[in-house]
Amino acid sequence: MSDTTRKASPRRQVRVGALAAALTASMALLCCTGGAGAFFLTELGGETDQMINAGALNCGTENTVDVTGDMPRFTEYGERQLRNAAIIIKVGQDMELPPRAWVIAVATAMQESGLRNLANSTVAGSNDIPNEGVGWDHDSLGLFQQRAGWGTVRQRMDPAYAARKFYEKLVKVDNWQQLPLTVAAQKVQISAFPDAYAKHEELASRIVDALAGGAARTVQISGRKVCDAAAGGEIAASGWTAPIPGGVGSGFRTAERPKHNGVDIAAPKETKIRAAASGRVLVARCDPDNRERLSCDEDGWPNKGGCGWFVDMLHAGGYITRYCHMLHKPLVVPGQMVEAGEVIGEVGSSGNSSGPHLHYEVHVNEDRSSRGAINPVPFMKERGAPLKGAA
Repeated sequence: MSDTTRKASPRRQVRVGALAAALTASMALLCCTGGAGAFFLTELGGETDQMINAGALNCGTENTVDVTGDMPRFTEYGERQLRNAAIIIKVGQDMELPPRAWVIAVATAMQESGLRNLANSTVAGSNDIPNEGVGWDHDSLGLFQQRAGWGTVRQRMDPAYAARKFYEKLVKVDNWQQLPLTVAAQKVQISAFPDAYAKHEELASRIVDALAGGAARTVQISGRKVCDAAAGGEIAASGWTAPIPGGVGSGFRTAERPKHNGVDIAAPKETKIRAAASGRVLVARCDPDNRERLSCDEDGWPNKGGCGWFVDMLHAGGYITRYCHMLHKPLVVPGQMVEAGEVIGEVGSSGNSSGPHLHYEVHVNEDRSSRGAINPVPFMKERGAPLKGAA
């Protein structure tokens, strides 16, 4: 429910946004267990690689959404709901707004109405205005559950009108493109449940991709939507960015290193490491935590073991990212909320490392162990923030 008078409603999660400067890095093969072979918090095993298939996306084609044609299939939503999502995206396209706005709008409507054009009991009983169900709160109507100040009953029950009003308020929010999705949506909606929007960001990005040719993988640069460009701190419409620029030198669970649960990205010392997406810091400490009098404040070597200075972050959708071998104590602390692209540390060589690099991991289902680890290369590519290089 949206309301300028801050009236509560019964439905409405994490953070996203921030632009930063690019840095250069070179590919290299490095010696690193990166929290897999010698990481004390995880178990070892031969888990199957859970690669994300991004091959069907047709990114960067500037596809105009067809609101009357066939809809893609999603188990979470039916044809009518996806058609409403298409209307939301089409209005954003007509207003010449970037895809980040479409993702925010679709995620917001997912939370507010489940992408259904909902009436209240009075409107539903009149049989005068078509609707797709009865909502939960008073005079809130439509896809975005807008209240009387947003327009007449008939206007608010028009999906295109409702989407346009949402966008008009969104673009007036300072720095909206860099804000976490939850923050941007809340500044428009003024909900009683301000943290609920971000849990829809992952699926909203997939829907935007399916309906608009991979648009959630794009970065808006000089007025153009550039595909797979979130490499130097820029944030893709999906809300993700590469943690550092550069290519993968040592890949995920290779034949030579089957227990390597992440990828190594070579970079000079002091290269800024950025949060790959908005989220909450779970862990920020030294591994092996000074066991056997080992220190993270000096360059490592394979026999030292561990991740060195490292950070684990939890993101919307149950994803966890891990950043190992930092130069110094991380710049963030457990429990801290961090925006995508925010600097969390610097590249170093602490822990089990033979040279400066970032060991980067992605885990699913909030599982920090090796069982939850997936290949970061296809995962990041699907989100428009490719790591480049070998898988």
